[in-house]
Amino acid sequence: MTPDTHPPTPAILLKVEDLVVGTRDDQGREIRLVDGVSFEIAEGEVLCIVGESGSGKSITMAAVLGLLPPGVDVLSGRVEYRGEDLLAASEKRLRELRGRRLAMVFQDPMTALNPVARVGAQIARAVRLHGDGVTRAQADRRAAELLAAVGVPDAAVRARAYPHQWSGGMRQRAVIAAAIAHDPDLLVADEPTTALDVTIQAQIMDLLAQARRRTGAAMALITHDLGLVAQTADRIVIMYSGRIVESGTVWDLFDAPRHPYTAGLLASLLTAESSSGRAYAIPGSPPQPAARPAGCPFAPRCELPAKSARCRTDLPPLRVVSPAHDSACHHAESVSRFAQEVAG
Repeated sequence: MTPDTHPPTPAILLKVEDLVVGTRDDQGREIRLVDGVSFEIAEGEVLCIVGESGSGKSITMAAVLGLLPPGVDVLSGRVEYRGEDLLAASEKRLRELRGRRLAMVFQDPMTALNPVARVGAQIARAVRLHGDGVTRAQADRRAAELLAAVGVPDAAVRARAYPHQWSGGMRQRAVIAAAIAHDPDLLVADEPTTALDVTIQAQIMDLLAQARRRTGAAMALITHDLGLVAQTADRIVIMYSGRIVESGTVWDLFDAPRHPYTAGLLASLLTAESSSGRAYAIPGSPPQPAARPAGCPFAPRCELPAKSARCRTDLPPLRVVSPAHDSACHHAESVSRFAQEVAG
């Protein structure tokens, strides 16, 4: 490569445009759970989607994969995988893509696995489901290989055990093994370490990184923990009350946050890890989807000194505040100083 030659820009793998997902209450009124979300994931990229419970991060990716629960529907928007509109795809086509090209690691491996089927048999089924002409014996061998690849000792023997005979961390390894069985293009990991202790969390995150290196997959990591993504993400999307409130690179968000919600999440992380004993917590709770305030949904909890009456009446648009860095705050330029103050 000559000095004037630049590496090619990775192609866009997944593109979500103005996605709206909603349900209806007992009176038939529309409730938007996800409201106008847009983002892209490039080939090989790690995008972390961060927010508190109820922020809409999991339901967004469930909509992308066609896995919304009954009564919850995509109301508008577009989701493209390599240019193909997934929202217009048939259920048959989605089944072809899920598991082969688009794979998911769920939050609770015990509910992702069938409790009355042997672990190895479940992975072998995933191998055969998308593997044309694969025999049962070949699938069994492949299942053992995948379990060994994710660090399961004596994989061929352990494959005959049932999920309840495995620890939580080992079950999550089995779920990851099934997810990477066909070298997917995109791996969606939904809170994959929530129920695990800190040591096992680190092992699972390292395992996901190894799986990505092995398959070349991009990853969408859904989490509420900013600390978990610091060494993982290429870009971060912060969601609050069904909307994206900030997006940018890891450096952008950790070094110069431009939304008070992001600043609060960072302060909670930093002060909890500090030796001063002082911990910061964002006051209040997120609004219910059916009772969002008229203006900025974060305004009732916001401690930004610069906030104004406008915050309570006008919904701030997501706007560019620096190259590749967007914020949905009327006073984004005042956030960095506030972030330093609350972090102590």
